[in-house]
Amino acid sequence: MEELTRDDLDILGEIANISLGNAATTLSMMVNHKVNITTPNVKIINRSESMDDFEKTCIFVQIHYVLGLAGNNVFILKERDVLCLTNLMMGGDGTNVEGTIGEMELSAVSEAMNQMMGTSATSMATMLERNVDISTPQVNAIDVESVKVFEKMFETYNEKFVKIAFKLEIEGLIQSTMVQLYPVSFAKDMVAVFRANENK
Repeated sequence: MEELTRDDLDILGEIANISLGNAATTLSMMVNHKVNITTPNVKIINRSESMDDFEKTCIFVQIHYVLGLAGNNVFILKERDVLCLTNLMMGGDGTNVEGTIGEMELSAVSEAMNQMMGTSATSMATMLERNVDISTPQVNAIDVESVKVFEKMFETYNEKFVKIAFKLEIEGLIQSTMVQLYPVSFAKDMVAVFRANENK
């Protein structure tokens, strides 16, 4: 498959910057704290590299596009940040959040990602001039080291992904790297749609 060009990656960064910026506003309203998202860092990776920013247990959130685009989003969040996020959503102050992830926390992060990506989908619909809709998030806790070992065993068969990494900060409580993964084929389709609309 033909690789994405630097210009293609810049377009993906622009799309992510706008859509995630609006998603940050939505999250800010949910946790009643200011949320900042940095300019995304966009690059092409092997699937086995997708977990390299993380250690221990992480929360893996998968959201499919069901209208307007064919593909999916995968978000990876740190366990402590999910605990903090849940605490804030329930009216807490986001501190003293030691513990393990349970059904309540998974449900809360699912709702947060659903709201954020719903806003992102609306932004993308405007940019791409088509209706865009998403599925209900699928949320799982995963052991990062086990996944890394498993993925690297099959590295020669890996599919290329576009990795969009950005820092998410919530007023001194959360300073997290969030990762969004797109299959290269999906990323190429999105760039083509974006360019077609620009040339109208």
